[in-house]
Amino acid sequence: MDLSTQTPTLSHGQHPSTEAHRALLAQRQQALAHAAEQLKAELFGIDDVIDRVVDAIRAWYVLPQLITRPVIVCLWGLTGTGKTQLTRRLAQLLGFYDRFVEVQMDGFSHGASYRSSSISGMLGDSGIHEGAPGILVLDEFQRFRTVDRKGEDVKVERYQDVWTLLSDGRLPPALSALTNIERKLADAHYEAERAEDGDDERAGKKPYRFQLDAWDAQELKRMLKLQEPLAEIMQWPPTQVQALFTRFQQSHHAWETDYSKLLVFVCGNLDEMYHETAQRVEDCDTDADIFHRLTRKLSLIDVKKALSERFKPEQIARLGNEHVVYPSFNKATYEQLIRNLCTRYCDDIATQCGVRFAIAQDVHDELYANAVFPAQGTRPLFSSVHAILSANLVKAALWVLEQALPLGTTYPITLAADKRHLVVQAGGQQALFAVTLELNRLKQRANADFRALLAVHEAGHALVYGLLLGQAPQEVKINIASFEGGYNSFAGLKVTTRQNALDMMCVGLAGRVAEELVFGEMACTTGAEQDYKQVTAEAARYIRHHGFGARLARTDVTVEMDHHINTDVAPSNTAIEELLQAQYQRAGALLRQHQGALNRLVDALMDHGMIARPEMQALMAQSGIAIAVPPASGPDEALVLEPFAARLAAFQRHTDGSAAPAVAPNVAQQSSACL
Repeated sequence: MDLSTQTPTLSHGQHPSTEAHRALLAQRQQALAHAAEQLKAELFGIDDVIDRVVDAIRAWYVLPQLITRPVIVCLWGLTGTGKTQLTRRLAQLLGFYDRFVEVQMDGFSHGASYRSSSISGMLGDSGIHEGAPGILVLDEFQRFRTVDRKGEDVKVERYQDVWTLLSDGRLPPALSALTNIERKLADAHYEAERAEDGDDERAGKKPYRFQLDAWDAQELKRMLKLQEPLAEIMQWPPTQVQALFTRFQQSHHAWETDYSKLLVFVCGNLDEMYHETAQRVEDCDTDADIFHRLTRKLSLIDVKKALSERFKPEQIARLGNEHVVYPSFNKATYEQLIRNLCTRYCDDIATQCGVRFAIAQDVHDELYANAVFPAQGTRPLFSSVHAILSANLVKAALWVLEQALPLGTTYPITLAADKRHLVVQAGGQQALFAVTLELNRLKQRANADFRALLAVHEAGHALVYGLLLGQAPQEVKINIASFEGGYNSFAGLKVTTRQNALDMMCVGLAGRVAEELVFGEMACTTGAEQDYKQVTAEAARYIRHHGFGARLARTDVTVEMDHHINTDVAPSNTAIEELLQAQYQRAGALLRQHQGALNRLVDALMDHGMIARPEMQALMAQSGIAIAVPPASGPDEALVLEPFAARLAAFQRHTDGSAAPAVAPNVAQQSSACL
């Protein structure tokens, strides 16, 4: 039911809480709930996003008469997560399919006419009427940047009136549309003056006749909001048109077009918002659940920071604060998408030629391993599944038909042992169809020596991390395709204490220490170069920036004389080296003490190529070491490991009486104790 144009009419003095009014509101509420339910059935993995969007537009849809300025909802997410699809489907479900305008803000999708170069022109050509509700989608908004990476202004030719629209919904006309008419008026006025002066040059010439063509008349009618038919407007004399122009320019209300009841969706992919998160692990090697948890923690503040790299502050303010961030899909959602895609391809084949296939779980698993790039959204999945299944299912169906096999049977499709072919079984017969599944093979570390090296190095990092921080890494992997190496993925710390900083330096050195312990000093490799670069930087900040060393002054380098900072860098080099040596020795002592746990982690990496959190916890428990695995739904990506609240309570209990608070040890004592 289309309720979008129905508004309760109330006579003077009638209380709005009438039965008819309540019934209409209830209908709209029900329609909105039905739309949400339908969207959740069609779009996977974004139920929370749908709920937020529906709540954000509730007042606009249920009580549009209360809306006095555009309702702006910003949707930010990775490509292929359903932002544009949600807005289009929502418009259909709510009955706004004929009052729906979608603008590609990259500026290249609507030709080069002046009408398509402004938002007012786009709206003027749409079915959205002045003062009435409608839906406007500003897609690919991130490409409409007005500030470059250096913070300097970017010249933008199109859609400049969008900022006025987002401010109050009242748009000035595209005055360039009236230029041609003004030129004709000027010509008519000039010819009339010459005729009055008896200009001799006009002898024998036909008198100039002012007349609006159909295009001019249409523009005049739209811009000046006229009610007369086009045929009549085309016959108007120049004096009448000039009078209309004068009134139009003097009237504020006539000048603006009221689009204050629009629902505006701003959609885009802010790469800057995901940049730090995506860089923590590589695109094709990221565990979907881990990346999902990382992206779930993105907030309004992350959006504002990302927007500030593309737009001016006053422009960001006009986008409002209703920013809905799409998290990346988790593993279960990707698996559901794969099942649905496989079912759809099989159904299409059955409909077209009567052959029914059932794709086995081993094929699903291999599709996931080769087609899911969590940091790139769903489009790689769709394209990969299409490339792997579409042609091969056609070939398989032709084989079934050529063999005259019965059509009433469902034929299973499995993966061959070599993982290079799909197998169709039919009684005692089978057919093989080649498939390209390269990514999973690229992840394998076939060389036994290289595999052993990576396993020892990454197990060293993982074990020391578990011992010192009491947490399991998010994942440990040596089977990866993105680069030559392995990695540990650690949860971020919301607060880093002095002890945390020392612990993370020790973790960073533990890979090299494990190599030395297992293979010997002369067999240590250059693979720890990045570890050393990172740990040295952390040690320098520890001493020079955080005041955790023997002196408190922040030490830095500058060429500006008025910065008033300590630039005496050289004396801190010795302290940095001593700090790194101490943490190296500390990592060695920990690994020698827990060699049994190290061996268990190395064996797991050699066997499976990765260690997930629950497995890490179990392996450590076998060695009598208890570590935590935070719940997947918790905000474990931003840890606070120190019990600050409990320490504050203890301090307050101690100082509530007459006793003086305990004196903390001096900096030198603390530093020595930590080392």
